[in-house]
Amino acid sequence: MSEAADRPILEAIALHKHFGALHVLRGVDVRVAPQELVFIIGPSGSGKSTLLRCLNRLEEPTGGAIRFDGVDVLGAGIDINAIRRQMGMVFQSFNLYPHMTALGNVSLALRKVLGQNRADAEARARAALTEVGLADKAQAYPGELSGGQQQRVAIARALALEPKIMLFDEPTSALDPELVGSVLAVMRKMRESGMTMVVVSHELQFARAAADHVIFLDHGQIVEEGPPARIFGEPTHPRTREFVSTIAGHR
Repeated sequence: MSEAADRPILEAIALHKHFGALHVLRGVDVRVAPQELVFIIGPSGSGKSTLLRCLNRLEEPTGGAIRFDGVDVLGAGIDINAIRRQMGMVFQSFNLYPHMTALGNVSLALRKVLGQNRADAEARARAALTEVGLADKAQAYPGELSGGQQQRVAIARALALEPKIMLFDEPTSALDPELVGSVLAVMRKMRESGMTMVVVSHELQFARAAADHVIFLDHGQIVEEGPPARIFGEPTHPRTREFVSTIAGHR
């Protein structure tokens, strides 16, 4: 593999985050290669969502460095909005505008952020809705859609901006169990198409099947990381073993 291909598209080095006296991230290192799916697991309160939000500066890190596609994300004078346009983000909550159709929700960012005219924005939005299996729901309002469909609209909204990487923060945790599969199917399709992804989730079966690299975070530190077969099949750290067996027991 060439050096350029081997260079991470996203890298966090010795990342720290304090909320007052609370030390949430304690020197975390993360490397994400192009077209890689990195899965971050760990108990509630371990710092997973904070780590994800630090990567695009929705939370400001207290210390450390972040590089994205060769750019110092924490550098002075950096246009963080330009960085975020290339880092799609999908949250637990769908954050859709209830008074706008699915098409309107997806095309809005294309018009406001990229300055596209309505026709171009709507054409790209329809393509994004097709990518997530919702071409027939373009004119539906969020209140007319299931939770799984709303989350897929949120994914389409991020995909429409053609980001270089997608960050997912517990994308299925607000969904009824029977709706989770439709969202994971879209994420699996994205992964197969070569999208670079960082996923925080408790969907360990999906992680085992789809991830390239799994990071186990506990108390703001990486306890163990490696390929999913090892993390889930032969974890070396007792804390990892305990977590994996506990989560598996609840499934």
